[in-house]
Amino acid sequence: MDITLRHSCSGINWNCVSEILKNGGMSYFDGEVHRKAFENSYAVIFVFFEDTLIGFGRVISDGTYQAALYDVAVSPEYQGKSIGTTIVNQLLEKIPGCNVILYASPKKEHFYETLNFRRMKTGMALFLDRETMSSRGFTE
Repeated sequence: MDITLRHSCSGINWNCVSEILKNGGMSYFDGEVHRKAFENSYAVIFVFFEDTLIGFGRVISDGTYQAALYDVAVSPEYQGKSIGTTIVNQLLEKIPGCNVILYASPKKEHFYETLNFRRMKTGMALFLDRETMSSRGFTE
Protein backbone atom coordinates (compact mmCIF):
# COMPACT_ATOMS: atom_id res chain seq x y z
CA MET A 1 0.00 0.00 0.00
CA ASP A 2 1.48 3.32 -1.08
CA ILE A 3 0.87 5.88 1.65
CA THR A 4 2.05 9.45 2.16
CA LEU A 5 3.10 10.81 5.55
CA ARG A 6 2.79 14.47 6.51
CA HIS A 7 4.21 16.09 9.64
CA SER A 8 2.35 19.38 9.24
CA CYS A 9 -1.17 20.57 10.05
CA SER A 10 -1.50 22.58 6.85
CA GLY A 11 -4.25 21.53 4.47
CA ILE A 12 -5.90 19.07 6.86
CA ASN A 13 -9.67 18.59 6.73
CA TRP A 14 -10.39 18.73 10.46
CA ASN A 15 -13.93 17.42 10.04
CA CYS A 16 -12.38 14.30 8.54
CA VAL A 17 -10.25 13.95 11.69
CA SER A 18 -13.46 14.02 13.75
CA GLU A 19 -15.07 11.40 11.50
CA ILE A 20 -12.12 9.00 11.71
CA LEU A 21 -12.13 9.25 15.51
CA LYS A 22 -15.90 8.78 15.62
CA ASN A 23 -15.81 5.79 13.25
CA GLY A 24 -13.06 4.24 15.36
CA GLY A 25 -15.15 4.51 18.52
CA MET A 26 -12.88 7.13 20.05
CA SER A 27 -13.68 10.47 21.66
CA TYR A 28 -14.09 13.22 19.13
CA PHE A 29 -14.97 16.89 18.98
CA ASP A 30 -15.79 19.51 16.40
CA GLY A 31 -13.07 19.77 13.75
CA GLU A 32 -11.98 23.18 15.04
CA VAL A 33 -11.22 21.69 18.47
CA HIS A 34 -9.01 19.05 16.86
CA ARG A 35 -7.25 21.70 14.76
CA LYS A 36 -6.30 23.60 17.91
CA ALA A 37 -5.16 20.43 19.71
CA PHE A 38 -2.98 19.23 16.82
CA GLU A 39 -1.50 22.67 16.16
CA ASN A 40 -0.55 22.96 19.84
CA SER A 41 1.14 19.55 19.88
CA TYR A 42 4.87 18.86 19.95
CA ALA A 43 4.71 16.59 16.88
CA VAL A 44 1.97 15.39 14.53
CA ILE A 45 1.61 12.92 11.72
CA PHE A 46 -1.11 12.48 9.11
CA VAL A 47 -1.31 9.45 6.82
CA PHE A 48 -2.87 9.64 3.36
CA PHE A 49 -3.75 6.97 0.84
CA GLU A 50 -3.90 8.79 -2.46
CA ASP A 51 -5.65 12.04 -1.40
CA THR A 52 -7.67 10.49 1.43
CA LEU A 53 -6.75 11.03 5.08
CA ILE A 54 -6.72 7.56 6.65
CA GLY A 55 -4.87 8.02 9.94
CA PHE A 56 -3.05 10.36 12.27
CA GLY A 57 -1.58 10.87 15.71
CA ARG A 58 0.05 13.50 17.87
CA VAL A 59 2.41 13.80 20.78
CA ILE A 60 2.60 16.38 23.51
CA SER A 61 5.97 16.70 25.19
CA ASP A 62 8.54 18.83 26.96
CA GLY A 63 10.97 17.48 24.36
CA THR A 64 13.39 16.43 27.07
CA TYR A 65 12.13 13.52 29.13
CA GLN A 66 8.31 13.30 29.18
CA ALA A 67 5.77 12.80 26.42
CA ALA A 68 2.26 11.52 25.82
CA LEU A 69 0.70 10.07 22.68
CA TYR A 70 -2.82 11.16 21.80
CA ASP A 71 -5.38 10.67 19.05
CA VAL A 72 -3.63 7.77 17.35
CA ALA A 73 -6.30 6.58 14.94
CA VAL A 74 -6.66 4.74 11.63
CA SER A 75 -9.85 4.51 9.59
CA PRO A 76 -11.39 1.10 10.31
CA GLU A 77 -11.12 -0.04 6.68
CA TYR A 78 -7.33 0.56 6.75
CA GLN A 79 -6.61 -1.09 10.09
CA GLY A 80 -4.45 -4.20 10.13
CA LYS A 81 -2.07 -2.84 7.47
CA SER A 82 0.68 -1.57 9.87
CA ILE A 83 -0.45 2.03 9.50
CA GLY A 84 -0.98 2.43 13.26
CA THR A 85 2.49 1.02 13.85
CA THR A 86 3.94 3.52 11.38
CA ILE A 87 2.14 6.39 13.13
CA VAL A 88 3.43 5.41 16.58
CA ASN A 89 6.98 4.73 15.39
CA GLN A 90 7.16 8.02 13.49
CA LEU A 91 5.99 9.92 16.58
CA LEU A 92 8.43 8.09 18.85
CA GLU A 93 11.28 9.14 16.55
CA LYS A 94 10.37 12.76 17.33
CA ILE A 95 10.86 12.28 21.09
CA PRO A 96 14.04 10.22 21.63
CA GLY A 97 15.00 9.85 25.27
CA CYS A 98 11.49 10.58 26.53
CA ASN A 99 9.29 8.45 28.75
CA VAL A 100 6.01 8.03 26.89
CA ILE A 101 2.55 7.51 28.31
CA LEU A 102 -0.85 7.09 26.67
CA TYR A 103 -4.25 5.79 27.41
CA ALA A 104 -5.56 3.29 24.93
CA SER A 105 -9.17 2.75 24.00
CA PRO A 106 -10.53 -0.32 25.77
CA LYS A 107 -9.73 -3.48 23.78
CA LYS A 108 -6.84 -1.73 21.96
CA GLU A 109 -4.22 -2.25 24.68
CA HIS A 110 -2.74 -5.28 22.89
CA PHE A 111 -1.78 -3.12 19.89
CA TYR A 112 0.40 -0.95 22.13
CA GLU A 113 1.84 -3.98 23.92
CA THR A 114 3.15 -5.20 20.54
CA LEU A 115 5.06 -1.90 20.37
CA ASN A 116 6.66 -2.51 23.80
CA PHE A 117 4.30 -0.34 25.85
CA ARG A 118 3.44 -1.81 29.24
CA ARG A 119 0.45 -1.33 31.51
CA MET A 120 0.99 1.11 34.35
CA LYS A 121 0.09 0.16 37.90
CA THR A 122 -0.17 3.71 39.19
CA GLY A 123 -1.88 5.53 36.35
CA MET A 124 -4.48 8.05 37.47
CA ALA A 125 -6.92 10.26 35.60
CA LEU A 126 -9.14 13.24 36.29
CA PHE A 127 -11.67 13.29 33.45
CA LEU A 128 -14.21 16.06 32.98
CA ASP A 129 -16.93 13.49 32.22
CA ARG A 130 -16.15 10.83 34.82
CA GLU A 131 -19.32 8.80 34.29
CA THR A 132 -18.82 8.41 30.55
CA MET A 133 -15.17 7.46 30.90
CA SER A 134 -16.06 4.89 33.56
CA SER A 135 -18.87 3.42 31.45
CA ARG A 136 -16.50 3.17 28.47
CA GLY A 137 -13.99 1.21 30.56
CA PHE A 138 -11.26 3.82 31.02
CA THR A 139 -11.53 4.13 34.81
CA GLU A 140 -12.69 2.04 37.74
